[in-house]
Order: sequence, then C-alpha cells, then structure tokens
Amino acid sequence: MLKLDRLVNVLGGYGARLCCAPASREVELRSVVVHDPTDTRPATGDVFLSVGVDSAADAVRLARAARAAALLVRGSPPLDGDALADALDSGIAVLLVEPEVSWSQLFGVVYGLVLEGRETEAGRGPTDLFAFADTLAKEIGGAVTIEDQMSRVLAYSGSQQTADPARLETILGRRVPDTMRRLFEREGVFAHLTTSDEPLFVAPFPTHGLRGRMVVAVRAGRELLGSIWVECEHPLAGERRTVLGDGARAVALHLLRSRVSADLERQVESDLVIRLLEGTADAPAVVSRLGLPRGRFRVIALQAHIAEERHAAILLAFERATTGFGWSRPGRSALFGNTLYTLLPCDNDVTPARDWLAAIVGVLPRQVTVFAGVGGAAGPTELSASRQEADESLALRAARPGGDLAVVYDDSWDEILLQRLRAAASSGRTPARGPVAELTRHDAEHGTRYIMTLRAWLEAQGDLAVAAGRLDVHPNTVRYRLRKMAEITDLQLELPEKRLAMIIALAVGQGRPS
Repeated sequence: MLKLDRLVNVLGGYGARLCCAPASREVELRSVVVHDPTDTRPATGDVFLSVGVDSAADAVRLARAARAAALLVRGSPPLDGDALADALDSGIAVLLVEPEVSWSQLFGVVYGLVLEGRETEAGRGPTDLFAFADTLAKEIGGAVTIEDQMSRVLAYSGSQQTADPARLETILGRRVPDTMRRLFEREGVFAHLTTSDEPLFVAPFPTHGLRGRMVVAVRAGRELLGSIWVECEHPLAGERRTVLGDGARAVALHLLRSRVSADLERQVESDLVIRLLEGTADAPAVVSRLGLPRGRFRVIALQAHIAEERHAAILLAFERATTGFGWSRPGRSALFGNTLYTLLPCDNDVTPARDWLAAIVGVLPRQVTVFAGVGGAAGPTELSASRQEADESLALRAARPGGDLAVVYDDSWDEILLQRLRAAASSGRTPARGPVAELTRHDAEHGTRYIMTLRAWLEAQGDLAVAAGRLDVHPNTVRYRLRKMAEITDLQLELPEKRLAMIIALAVGQGRPS
C-alpha cells in the first residue's frame, strides 16, 4: 500500500516540496485522478494532478471535490496562504513541483507507485511471491519453486514434507546447486527456457536426488526474467498445465513491478546521493529526504571486477547495495561511472563501514574481486571532502597487491598526503631548482651519493652516528659529504623550515634516480 510519506520521499527526488500536510504522513493512497476540463463528470481519486489549473485556490477546490488526499501543483500557480489554509482544513497534502518536471513524467511516477501499492495489497505484489507460490502449489498439486534468470530462489511453496533432496538443497542454498545446473544445461533445459514459453518436463535423475520436474519460463516480451519449477512424477496436462502457464505470466507481472519500483527508487536515491557527493547548499535537507539519521557519515568508494574484466561486476554490487527498500538499509548508494558510492552513518568508529563492506562481498559471487576506500567522518556539508578521501583511499588500495579489502583514510592519511604532493610534483608544480634538484643533478653528472646522504641525515634528524649507520659509512664520511654539499648549494640545514621543505621534496620523489 502506497502511503503519503513514500510519495513525498520519491517525488522529492524530482524537486517536489511538501507545502502542507495533515497531521500524519501515513495516509494511504489508492488511486490517481488527472484534471480534465473537458470532462464534466465528477472524478474522484486519492492523488489529484492539477493539470491546466490556473490558480491554487481552484486546484484545492477541485482536489476537495475529487476527495483527494494529496494534490500536486506544478510550478505555477503560486501558492497563497488562503489556498494552503483551505487545503489544511480539508486534510489535503499539497506538493509543489518544479516547472521543469513535465506532467507526463509526474503522472508516470505517481501512477506507477500507486499501481504497485495496489498490487501488493491485493496479494499480487512483489513482496507476496511466497503466498503466490503456495497458491500455485495447491492448484497444481506439486511443490513450487520460483527462480530468477540466474537460478537464484525468489520464493517457494511452504510444505517441504515430500520434497526431494535436490529441492531441499536448492532452498537451503537459496540457489540451484552447481551440479544440478550442469545437469540441466547438459539436458538442454536452459536452452529451452531461453527460446520457448512452453512448459518442459525434466525426467527424474535419482543419482542426483531429483524427482520429476515441470518447468516454464517467466518472460516479459523476449526477456527471460526467471522460471517456475513444479515437482511432479509425470508431465502436467490439461488444466494443471494451463494453470502453470497462467502462473508464469502472473510471476512476470510480479517481477516487472518489483523492478520498476526498485529502479524508480534507485534513480531517486542515486540522484540525491550524487548531489551530496558533489556538494550542495541544502545538504541537511537532502540527508533527511534520504531517510538517514542526523550525525556524521563516511563515504565508501567501491569497485568490483571479475578476472581481467575490469568493473564487470559493479552493476551487481550496486544491485546488492540497494536491495531492500523502505529505509531498511543502513546506507544510501549511487553508481557514478565505474564506482559505487555509499553514504554510511559512521562517526569515528570505522567498524560499521568494514562490516558493510564484508556484507556486500559476502553476497557477491566468489570470482568477484572488490577494492574499496573509506573516507573520513564528515557532516552533511562536508561529504564532498569525504568522497575525495574515499577516492584516494580506493586508488591506494588498487595499487597494492593483496592486502585488506579496503584502505581507510584515517589509517592512511599520510600516504594520501604524499600522493597529492606527488601529483603536484608530476604536473611541474614543485620547484625545478633548489638544494634537492641541484644535488640530484650533481649526483647524475659526477657519480656522487649526496642525495642519499642528505636523506639519511634528515631522517636521522641530524644524528651523524645514526645517518652513518644507515649508509654503512663512518660518521666522518657523512660530515665530509655535508661539507662538500654545502659548497654546491646553500643547504641552510640549521633552519627548520628548510629541512622540512627538503624532506617533502624527497618524499614526493625528487632526488630519485631517473
């Protein structure tokens, strides 16, 4: 059942603003009505789209006559105080939508949401596949399993008392076992499902713990969405075969509605998350619209690939990250290019981020390799900085062979700082002259080891004995080299700021042999 709260949340991604509402946002919305000035017959509906209405007062009057609970007003007319007060007295929620959003787009979104809610209430919604499997099993007289196109279990009928070992293993593992998949592929079952809508009988294979099966494709147009499997000793015929075919069409409707709803919410969620990652003045309001709690967050950047196919699995990771709507997930995600970004409520303790990553990896196929970076904790207005830190942490992780699943900014900020400085150096933004550059040239021309000596002395904080130990020479040798270096360039080692600048120049790669 669609409620006002969800309608507001979804339309918020399209620029809608709730101007007034009754006390509760739990109002149920079951129908849509569009204003048609050429139709004199009274029309009623829970959501009223005021197409072509010139004034806010008229829009409220028409919505009240339609017994609507929610009114959509697009761009103009302006909403005056009297009209809003009238709507409030009538218990009508008023949503003002930006004029850039077309009425056809609004109608598609609203009608889709209401229709999905109506189907769910009628026991034909995407969340009721288990009940549908039970109904189908009773009508056909055999245990039913509903699977997606990857042989993952979506739903199954309740009674398992007469189930064969293959069915039990499938249900427990939530997918068809690999041995069974190979068997079905060898017997041409998957090839049949790809090309035909006719039910197919799969003969028993006692050595695999498999009794007879009847299977039919679940298809939308030419696209294979999944399949329905029914345990039976002999091929189904007559009315039972017809019931199975009708059931396939009903399940296709379930899956399509589920996909449309998921895609709609994913699109809205992604748009809002990207706004936060890029920085927006109304960040707290966007966080609230996403249904996230107040506080600080971390941005997680994730990339996934299979073998040499870089990023081939990122869509699957995005699907897993955004599965479970109704604000049941801890974070909110967006797919941007080849990277999955997730905002996770997570303050100084990075454990929730690591747990979230482990959960994502746990539901991906084993052959998928995942790299991730976790940005520092940030408030709503600072999330663009956390996103940059997550990107840099991800790049650091991708450059490391093996290692942990993720690089966390808190643990690796020093390496990231040096990464930034190296990037500046590679673009020519570091001085081409100075002690480090001059000693580097001298070493290259004369075969001296002055840069190595300078590095050892700086790292030893001026301790000649420690520096000599690192170079495996006598302290007098270090002292001599420093004196000769001072003849080549003005080191000014007595000044702290000069020493710091030379340490940075050496750290970002200056002074390395070319």
